[in-house]
Amino acid sequence: MTCEACEVKCQRFGKQRNGLRRFRCPQCKKTYTEAHKPAIEGSYLSLDRITLILRLLLEGNSIRSTERIANTDRNTIMKVLVCAGEKCEKLMGRLIVNVPVKDVQADEIWSFIGCKEKVRRIEHPAEYGDAYCFVAIERHSKLVLNFALGKRDKTTTDVFIEGLRHATAHQKFQITTDGFAPYVKAISDTLEDRASFAQLIKVYRATPEGERRYSPAEVVSTEVVPVIGTPDPKKICTSHVERQNLTMRMQIRRFTRLTNGFSRKFENHWAALALYFAHYNFCRVHSSIRVTPAMEANITDHIWDLAELLA
Repeated sequence: MTCEACEVKCQRFGKQRNGLRRFRCPQCKKTYTEAHKPAIEGSYLSLDRITLILRLLLEGNSIRSTERIANTDRNTIMKVLVCAGEKCEKLMGRLIVNVPVKDVQADEIWSFIGCKEKVRRIEHPAEYGDAYCFVAIERHSKLVLNFALGKRDKTTTDVFIEGLRHATAHQKFQITTDGFAPYVKAISDTLEDRASFAQLIKVYRATPEGERRYSPAEVVSTEVVPVIGTPDPKKICTSHVERQNLTMRMQIRRFTRLTNGFSRKFENHWAALALYFAHYNFCRVHSSIRVTPAMEANITDHIWDLAELLA
């Protein structure tokens, strides 16, 4: 490296904390850092450090445990998470489009931001309280086609189904949901031209007060309700998307019950979901199909790593 002012060859002058080499001019003593391109815009962390942080978050570690293991400030970790989430959101919006599907299952998984809905006060931000993640998964390829985050209401449902239409090809397929009422109008208005639709309604037995907090309610009976078209009774099922919900509980710290690892900001919550779903689709080999869901759906031809996901 040559000094810009003296045009003299600079000497090695140690390294920065992120591993980049430094140089110093022997005449004017001005210091320089070797040319580099940040792995994430606005961050000076090395790609290896960023990959380590994201891998820890994807394996269910909290922000503070990631801070201790990666030796990186928690604010920097959250900044990396948000930047990575934005990249993953754009990636999925660009690649998961017009995907041929046969059997789609949709469900909602509960979480909360800031505080639970029952203790939310008027002075709290609007984003505080219950936050439901709507997820649509293709049964055979295990590909997560779309997700949406918001209240469990008609508005979020409409946005979710609109995104599902954008993700799926214009061909006939079957979709199964639970008994949530807004699905009926949303799917009837948006997917009537391509989907056969049925709801699987589960009836739960009331559990004793002591078990309600720790144990799931017992399913007493199920009812199948065809809504649109002629859905195949053998394919009316939500087991695969519910198993996906369990994976989310295990892999995303913000969804783990009875902990203090919940999200305090909607932005961070959304970024964690976008990172998780992009990694699930493109990087994680599913045990039942032995490839990634994106490979099974013919979107990619190889297993991605986190560096490729960020690039």
